Amino acid sequence: MTQYTVHPTAIIDDGAHIGAGTRIWHWVHICSGANIGERCSFGQNVFVGNDVEIGNNVKIQNNVSIYDAVTLEDDVFCGPSMVFTNVNNPRSHVSRKDEYRRTVVKRGASIGANATIVCGHHVGEYAFIGAGAVVTRDVPAYALMVGTPAKRIGWMCACGERLPNDIGTHACTACDSFYQIGGNHCAPA
Repeated sequence: MTQYTVHPTAIIDDGAHIGAGTRIWHWVHICSGANIGERCSFGQNVFVGNDVEIGNNVKIQNNVSIYDAVTLEDDVFCGPSMVFTNVNNPRSHVSRKDEYRRTVVKRGASIGANATIVCGHHVGEYAFIGAGAVVTRDVPAYALMVGTPAKRIGWMCACGERLPNDIGTHACTACDSFYQIGGNHCAPA
């Protein structure tokens, strides 16, 4: 007996590991090597490859493809139609499956609708990638990234509210958590 919910149109290949309380909706395809944690949600038309690790309480919105060599830690949010890549220089006529570059999205990070995460990079914990951004390099923890290519324009609290950009110790106005902000880093104080 499964301990997760799966819509009749979804395809779950034999061998996929899916944690308790996970919900899998319309036209989702999860490949056999995928390892998915507890209490996750997969919206309509999501694809999950074989070499994919997904932590607990991860929310994947509609039309997201999570290809091989992607790791999503606990509490990650992937907005509608955002994109992961796994090959830096794809060509239809050249097989590059041995050249996949691993992408890691750290705990609590949010990726906005239609954003692109180019392979081989780390998105730091609780980072916030704005809608439509194209990430072409590593993203620091708590960074607010927007644009093409994505640039850091500020910092975000773990609760999802924007923090001051000034160097020093600052409190989140929503949850009163304190952060130490430096030139290119932000961390809980």
